[in-house]
Amino acid sequence: MTDGQSHFISLGANRVHYVTTGKGKHTVVFVHGWACNLNFWREQISMLADKARLILIDLPGHGKSDKPQTAYTMDFFADAVLAVLNAEKVDKAIFIGHSMGAAVICRVHHRAPGKIAALISVDGLLCRPPGTPEQARALVGPFATPHYLDHARGFINTFFPVPGSEALRERVMAEMLATPQHVMLGAMLGIFGEDQPDWILQKVSMPVAAINAPSPWWSDRYEQYVRSLTPQSDYVMMDGVGHFLMLEKPMEFNIALSSVLRKFNLLTQ
Repeated sequence: MTDGQSHFISLGANRVHYVTTGKGKHTVVFVHGWACNLNFWREQISMLADKARLILIDLPGHGKSDKPQTAYTMDFFADAVLAVLNAEKVDKAIFIGHSMGAAVICRVHHRAPGKIAALISVDGLLCRPPGTPEQARALVGPFATPHYLDHARGFINTFFPVPGSEALRERVMAEMLATPQHVMLGAMLGIFGEDQPDWILQKVSMPVAAINAPSPWWSDRYEQYVRSLTPQSDYVMMDGVGHFLMLEKPMEFNIALSSVLRKFNLLTQ
């Protein structure tokens, strides 16, 4: 990403990379998903850069951040996000998390709720994934094998169900498959591991919103859960997109995102 200023901070013995750009009275923190990087938010920069201060983070193991042999838990990722906020002297921010990034910002809320002005999930779960332990093992187990790339390709293909998204799929595929195997596996264990804490939201005192693509995961029951978290909630469904809705239909997504932010007076006019 050419826009913005690149930074590195230390988290223990490891470096975490992030980019800052934009200006405004509000700060927006973007947290990418599994096997992705901060460039997956590239289509949102121009829409927000003159309205808010933007911080885009490469989670540990991803992008330009260090990729140590360690446990890639949601709490480890949340610690990295909080370290960036401390380095940038951010008191409170709007957090936008895509896919796994939604779990990460939920764990940020668990650890430091006072830092959060709003939580916005983009096709990500604001609670533990549904399914049985057997289903989780069937998904996660192959990432530990020598054939993990074949499994990853099949998994990523499911994110692009809409005809016409093939070129974007190949670009996204190439970026995601560059993620080291130990990071792919470790983050999957962080999401689905039975020994990991749930990231279900509790005692929410700030706006919460979800912007989702069509999926069996987004049931009426899930919508009711999101809307029950706080009176300041919003729930948006976009049609004709897959999992990477912010890249597939960036203009439509940006309109939906800005609408959510304005609804809660979180965007400089």
